[in-house]
Amino acid sequence: MADDEWGAAVAPTQQFENLAVNKSSAPKPSAGRGMGRGNTTLNSPQRPGPSGDSDDSGKELTAGDTSLLNKICIRNLSPLRLTLKFNTRIPNLRYIQKPELLKGIYGMGFSFPSKIQESALPALLADPPTNMIAQSQSGTVARGEKVREQIVVGTPGTLLDWCIKFKAIAMSAIKVFVLDEADVMISQQGHQDQSIRLQRALSQDCQLLLFSATYDQTVMMFAQAMIKDAITIRLRKEEESLDNIKQYYISCGSDVEKFDAITNIYGAITIGQSMIFCRTRRTASWLASEMTRQGHAVALLSGELETAQRHDVIERFRDGKEKVLITTNVSARGLDIEQVTVVINYDLPTDQTNQEPDYETYLHRIGRTGRFGKNGLAINFVDGRRSMEILQKIQQHFNKQILKLDATDFEEIEKIGS
Repeated sequence: MADDEWGAAVAPTQQFENLAVNKSSAPKPSAGRGMGRGNTTLNSPQRPGPSGDSDDSGKELTAGDTSLLNKICIRNLSPLRLTLKFNTRIPNLRYIQKPELLKGIYGMGFSFPSKIQESALPALLADPPTNMIAQSQSGTVARGEKVREQIVVGTPGTLLDWCIKFKAIAMSAIKVFVLDEADVMISQQGHQDQSIRLQRALSQDCQLLLFSATYDQTVMMFAQAMIKDAITIRLRKEEESLDNIKQYYISCGSDVEKFDAITNIYGAITIGQSMIFCRTRRTASWLASEMTRQGHAVALLSGELETAQRHDVIERFRDGKEKVLITTNVSARGLDIEQVTVVINYDLPTDQTNQEPDYETYLHRIGRTGRFGKNGLAINFVDGRRSMEILQKIQQHFNKQILKLDATDFEEIEKIGS
């Protein structure tokens, strides 16, 4: 890429829409396996788990583990629109026209910026420096020794020791202070306090940058307390990306009928890769066993797996080694795989406290399809009066009609896949 191309890529603007996306080299979608028509007799328990089972109750992920999994999941940023909100005017934005900086960028293997880089770089290179709060999509030193490197990376506690206790780094010499994974920092009180102590020890003209994968009220309060007069770059809400996802529901009286519906769906339409969300680990395990027995390449991802094991499962699914990912809410967020064309809610998501619809989880679940601007298909299983009430509330909340689908009508199923 020529120098002027990078300059154009980071030209200052207040609104970034439909930005370019790095295309992965994942395998092309292949046709789903036909599982035959009609009902299927299962040699399995009558029901994989009682309706009173709690949600995925395996090992709880720490905020750090979640952040790591998000980084694993999100190799490419999806084309969600970005809104750059200015809380203060950015003076004298400059393009990247420094040959030495460009050589370093190219030398590290970067040919063009990601969306968050494209949005953030104008502010990062502003003259004078501008503070920033941005949403991204996740050693030792001896006493008396001075750190002479230009870039220092570390945890808040270690950096606090280096700067304050050992005086290995002159705080007055720090020109740019970056706090990454702010949501993880505030989840650990020690890191939060240490980050604030570091910030307070910096010089008044130090540029402050804060990045976080999530931006709830707690994160925003922390960010605004840490960084004053900053511009804010935030991802727009995902609701705006639902228009390209067709939503249906199927009435089922039992797990056997649910499995029959899955059988007919996979037999009638071409599916690249798919994700099936279950309420409990027991249901997910049962369904994975049954679909494997029917000849599907199935991956199972649930809460009892360690982070490294989850990483392996996600990588195999991403590489196309398994075509079906059966999971609990572990994968409701962050997993962006272009060839996922169908999402099935085997159980509708509900809040554990009052069993009301969990709208955010529903949104994130069906948002695993229709990525990168493509059309997607979401199918919900309804297995009783209460389940239908939940579906109706979801329709009302998102103001989106969810059409009924007859799982025994192959022609009707084929139409939704076209």
